Amino acid sequence: MNLQKLEQLMKNRHPSVIGIRHAYAVLVPLVEIEGKLHLLYEVRSESLRRQPGEVCFPGGKLEPGETPEEGALREAEEELGIPSQKVKLLGPLDYMHHQGVFVMYPFLGVISQETYESIVCNEAEVKEIFLTPLSYLAKHPPFVYEYQMIPDVREDFPYEKIRFTEGYSFSPGIGEVPIYEYQNHVIWGITGRITRSFLQTMGVKQ
Repeated sequence: MNLQKLEQLMKNRHPSVIGIRHAYAVLVPLVEIEGKLHLLYEVRSESLRRQPGEVCFPGGKLEPGETPEEGALREAEEELGIPSQKVKLLGPLDYMHHQGVFVMYPFLGVISQETYESIVCNEAEVKEIFLTPLSYLAKHPPFVYEYQMIPDVREDFPYEKIRFTEGYSFSPGIGEVPIYEYQNHVIWGITGRITRSFLQTMGVKQ
């Protein structure tokens, strides 16, 4: 490759995240009822193999050639029957790089009360939906659990190749698990992190 080809490559390139194996997108739906904004959440079907019964936003794994925005809208339609033209996208929220395994792209969107009331859940994926007022989430910050992510480096790591024959001190990380409680629902994990980040974007102390 010569410099001219490299310049052209860089000109048309959109940066991604290093080390990503999978990419996902979710729609973070807002519903305005009687002048008050609510976040719409799903409860995953109990029959699902992964994370049954947990609270989430509509979303899932991106399909080949699909943009994160397209994936978020497609998943919302597949799970809740919301046509993409019924969603007013306000823009992307902060995305999340999850422990070197996948990246999650959340998009904030507004649906009307009429659209919300016409939702038909895909029972294979969604057990139920519920609304949580933004005012409640703002006044009730989450319990945040912190934990250390300790590198588990096996004994066969080739320290001699990096010229640290006596070993190397790999840096640990810190994980946070925000936990919100609303009525009989627990909003936590990735969904809790997206919720917390969104509220912080609004200027709410969390």
